[in-house]
Amino acid sequence: MRVKIILGSKSDKKIGAKAANVLKDLKIDYHMTVSSAHRTPERTKGLCTGADVYIAVAGLSAALPGVIASHTTKPVIGVPVSGKLNMDSILSILQMPPGIPVATVGLDRGDNAALLAAEILAMQDEDLSQRLKEYRDNWEEKVRKDAAKIENEFGVER
Repeated sequence: MRVKIILGSKSDKKIGAKAANVLKDLKIDYHMTVSSAHRTPERTKGLCTGADVYIAVAGLSAALPGVIASHTTKPVIGVPVSGKLNMDSILSILQMPPGIPVATVGLDRGDNAALLAAEILAMQDEDLSQRLKEYRDNWEEKVRKDAAKIENEFGVER
């Protein structure tokens, strides 16, 4: 398996699904599960093998990405979950100690975590690199179509 998505709780499923959908679109093998850094530490440790890249989705104290990173030398991408205490999850993932890095994407950005995982994997996979280019080209085309609609509706300043 190329990417393992680990959710801190089942309430993070919507954010994990964003990552899963991007990975599906890019035809990247993945597995998604739930494990708590605090309530199931041995399960979490056991999940830290068998993938090339890990995506960890967590809110509140958001220790999950750091715990995963402490048990593997593979890249770990942390996705902080928004809530009442947004800064807690952001800083918990962002402020890792020296020697245990975790890449961090924006709040609830499971999609960006999947894209970053794909970019890491594409460094040694030319087919995936091409699929990523096509994925970005599709986004560019969508923006161009949106711009044309807005310009058509409101006119273009010349």
